[in-house]
Amino acid sequence: MKYLNFKNGNKMPSIGLGTWKSDKGEVGKAVKIAIKNGYRHIDCAAVYGNEAEIGEALSEVLKEGIIKREDLWITSKLWNNAHKSEDVIPALKQTLKDLQLDYLDLYLIHWPVAFKPDVANPEKDEDFLSLEEAPIIDTWNKMLEAKKEGLTRHVGVSNFSATKLKDLLSKTEDGPEVNQVELHPYLQQNSLIEFCSKNGIHLTAYSPLGSGDRVDAMKAADEPSLLENKVIQKIANKHGASPAQVLINWNTLRGTAVIPKSTNEGRIIENMESTGVNLDEEDLKQIASLDEHFRYVTGEFFVTKGNSYSDIYDEQ
Repeated sequence: MKYLNFKNGNKMPSIGLGTWKSDKGEVGKAVKIAIKNGYRHIDCAAVYGNEAEIGEALSEVLKEGIIKREDLWITSKLWNNAHKSEDVIPALKQTLKDLQLDYLDLYLIHWPVAFKPDVANPEKDEDFLSLEEAPIIDTWNKMLEAKKEGLTRHVGVSNFSATKLKDLLSKTEDGPEVNQVELHPYLQQNSLIEFCSKNGIHLTAYSPLGSGDRVDAMKAADEPSLLENKVIQKIANKHGASPAQVLINWNTLRGTAVIPKSTNEGRIIENMESTGVNLDEEDLKQIASLDEHFRYVTGEFFVTKGNSYSDIYDEQ
């Protein structure tokens, strides 16, 4: 297992279990299967609606003595309706209560988007808070305060472009330690990786397998499949591996963490075994040619007529 190293000596395992879209009644079992098969990194978020069940699973494996708390890396994320200064720490404490933990290893601002406190998902312009009403730097300062209080060991962001990172870094001497973004061969984001590397920011790749189990409303017509890509399949056959293992290994070779999601025991185990795949220079060259700058998670679900978040990724 590879690790991403932090300044204070802490290490984040490069392969984690994603829990986005993991249904209630399944996610707890998946977490226990993962931990029993070598996973030490579990990625969560309040908005996924399954942290209480994950908390039960974590409590069970800790009580059974399968693993010690200090050997686990647990990440969660601040949802968009808790960006106001007074809401950040209460939201984190609720996550800790749900996960049955005393602290997180990493807490992230989930999106550079703010909703009104009583809005879970926006439907109209009035559901949003402007960046003037909820400045990112104010939210960030509360994240840093939570770290000082010991509620989380590390803090970072998610879905932040280089432009948004630059803006945040210009306003604080204590910047994000991690940026979690969509990364895969169709969206390689080399310039963002370079920027984060230069600024000491680790990257975690989400949707590394193409997020084929997203709801239909989030899918584009005829979107490309990573797992069915002929180049990926050819490389997988060459190494006696699965396409998923190739995609996971590709991310770790680039120096990022990666959080494939599954609730299937066989796939959970298979994904961890991707550490045994050894991609060579020719493989990497072929994969590099696949970049289409294609996003599976477009952020369009935040777009309403006239709001200020019509281009989440600063790519207009």
